Amino acid sequence: MTHPKSLPNSSAQGEGLTCGAGLLLPPGRRGPGLIRRHHALDQRSEFLGLKDPALATSTFDTLLQKIETRAARAGVIGLGYVGLPLAMAVARSGFAVTGFDIDPSKMVALDARRSYIDAVSDAALAAEIDAGRFEATTDFAGLAACDVIIICVPTPLTKHRNPDLSFVEATSRSIARHLRPGQLIVLESTTYPGTTDDIVKVILEGTGLKSGADFFVGFSPEREDPGNQHYHTATIPKVVAGDGPEALALMKAFYGAAVSTVVPVSSNATAEAVKLTENIFRSVNIALVNELKTVYAAMGIDVWEVIEAAKTKPFGYMPFYPGPGLGGHCIPIDPFYLTWKSREYELPTRFIELAGEINSAMPRHVVGKLAEALDIRAGKALSRSRVLVLGLAYKKNVADIRESPSLRLIEIIEERGGRADYHDPFVAEIPPTREHQALKGRRSVALTPDAVSGYDAVLVATDHQSVDYAAIAKSAALIIDTRNVFNRLGLSADHVVKA
Repeated sequence: MTHPKSLPNSSAQGEGLTCGAGLLLPPGRRGPGLIRRHHALDQRSEFLGLKDPALATSTFDTLLQKIETRAARAGVIGLGYVGLPLAMAVARSGFAVTGFDIDPSKMVALDARRSYIDAVSDAALAAEIDAGRFEATTDFAGLAACDVIIICVPTPLTKHRNPDLSFVEATSRSIARHLRPGQLIVLESTTYPGTTDDIVKVILEGTGLKSGADFFVGFSPEREDPGNQHYHTATIPKVVAGDGPEALALMKAFYGAAVSTVVPVSSNATAEAVKLTENIFRSVNIALVNELKTVYAAMGIDVWEVIEAAKTKPFGYMPFYPGPGLGGHCIPIDPFYLTWKSREYELPTRFIELAGEINSAMPRHVVGKLAEALDIRAGKALSRSRVLVLGLAYKKNVADIRESPSLRLIEIIEERGGRADYHDPFVAEIPPTREHQALKGRRSVALTPDAVSGYDAVLVATDHQSVDYAAIAKSAALIIDTRNVFNRLGLSADHVVKA
């Protein structure tokens, strides 16, 4: 991508303060006018949480001034579901932003001013590029020109369900090769408490530069919610932390310029724990309703009706809903980061692990209900059946298939001898994935009445709003509904089975 005009040299001035015509004063000495400036620093230090105004000098003060005047250049590493929306929010707030990614196809799309992320429109992307506030590159040498560097790379699990921090470690090493005094390095990737301080900071300090003196390190957990029409990057409260008071002050100043609300916490480990707590809370509660679903079904009770009635209680209850399994990059993965870390302290996390087991078992449970319904209602074995999985994305109205249970549903159906196709208005073709490589290249089939009637069953895994469910109800021989969408739309019928 063509780079906008270079900004002034962003290197810091070491241990002194620049005064007047560029003269460098040694620490502790004040030139003309600096006494008045010192009083101003007293007030600003109080606002930023610095107990000692003397901290607001040298490398820290230079970087803080750049942030406050929007002269700082931000670098965002990883231009995916988190990184690209964040880059746009930072650019809109007035900073020049360079996006870094190793995927050349993203560069092609961005050069064409074409967004590949639902949360960023083509028009919004083009506006920041045309204004000279955003550029993108695969050349990580550009990190040296960035004053604030934000890491937004994946933190998946290994095949043994242990944390895989290889992307974070590799990115930290890339930053270390270009690290200079006067930079703020921020990790946003979800991880276990201690990662920022024990891995990222340690790698960076391997250069000989010191955190809190030469450069600064912070953590701010991403809180993206793909498809959410009410909250976006700039309006979601942002938890921030830093390695010491100076780093925290820089974090507050930088994110405070880009988002509406900043929530400072006492340490990077605390901020890392905040994100895990948010997602473990959801994982555990979804597991609870998934288990209640199976128990109540055995009793002839509809769990969806139970939840709708329970949520009328105005206090002490928050509704969660069952489904075919967990999806998205966060909730199916993040709890395992804490359970892994807890072993270091010889502490069990049975509750969290049990929730993971229940949620992971849901795709197989749903296929079991599908096989049972085919046998009872159609007298046909799953191994001789054609099944249409409706919805490949992990949630409605988005194209995001990360950790989608629909991928497991297709695999399990075919493991049991059935044939599975899918339809998704947002996912025309299954892209390469780490764990479902055999599904790569499969394409969404048409959702015409003739096509639907050709399947032995339609399994609703994702309730996209653009789908004509009334037409499906008329054409399908059997419907397995994991989202309660047919009942919600008043389309309940004998051939609709909840699972």
